[in-house]
Amino acid sequence: MPHMSIEPTPPVAPAPSPAPSKGKVFLRRLTSSLVLWTVVLGALFSGNKTLSDVVFLLIMLLLAASGLFEFYGLVRARGLVCFRKFGMAAGLLMVAGTFLHCAGKLGIHDSPARVNDFETIFLILFVLGLCIRQFIAKDNPHGITAMATTLLGLMYVPWLLNFIQKIEFFRFPAGASPDAGTFYVLFFILVTKFSDVGAYCTGSLIGKHKMIPRISPGKTWEGFAGAVVISTAASVLFAHFAGAKLPGMNLTHAVILGIILSVSAVIGDLIESLFKREAGVKDSGGYFPGIGGILDLLDSLLFNAPLMYLYLRHVLTR
Repeated sequence: MPHMSIEPTPPVAPAPSPAPSKGKVFLRRLTSSLVLWTVVLGALFSGNKTLSDVVFLLIMLLLAASGLFEFYGLVRARGLVCFRKFGMAAGLLMVAGTFLHCAGKLGIHDSPARVNDFETIFLILFVLGLCIRQFIAKDNPHGITAMATTLLGLMYVPWLLNFIQKIEFFRFPAGASPDAGTFYVLFFILVTKFSDVGAYCTGSLIGKHKMIPRISPGKTWEGFAGAVVISTAASVLFAHFAGAKLPGMNLTHAVILGIILSVSAVIGDLIESLFKREAGVKDSGGYFPGIGGILDLLDSLLFNAPLMYLYLRHVLTR
């Protein structure tokens, strides 16, 4: 009887796990956002000024460090060079320095002009530092690229984040609630995040017309309209119930801010999508289920913070 060889059965590759439904993705995003912002706001409204300030600073430093780490990671994923350690160290110093000025930890409660002067001087020194860092680099033929990407990271994450500190410690006119700054931080975060919720829900349900598919294939004009409507409604409702906790606020300002912040939130989201598309990644990180990384959490807030601060300073309290 001839010898028969039995060919081994090739291993069967496991079937890929199905992609989670839009409902599950939304639930993950909502849960992650609620848990995170509950912790943040619980610390800010703790009633203990010293504790609130310390926790606020730690949160700002954590967001700046994580956001910069992810941004410079995107730069490297794109095949570009940057001075990651130098940029992260400078970013933390910038956030801490702005906190000391805004929170009055230097003996006086500094005016906005003093804080802006500090940041201007810091940026000048940072650019000089980048040049020196390139001078001492032993082998870096891409110095201009490294300096440009490092500077962009500093401006995109910690510099924009610092406007949240300027809102938190804003000097309101006499008679305003002592926690008015915290309420304005809560207001701008809530309005911004409801823009995200409105865009996602509306786009998932009726979205058909793509906005900029080459940058963000999932975003639609219907979702954009939903973002504006839901965000504006949230702005009006929060302003109504907060009342005197938001000095200078009225229905007209609430509607205007709802529209401005919702549009800016979508633009901020698209800008981060552009960075991720360039780097060839879906998320900037994987810290939060359904959201991604720190930049995925902050993208819509980063450009809204300076808009909220400028509107607060030049319109609401002029």
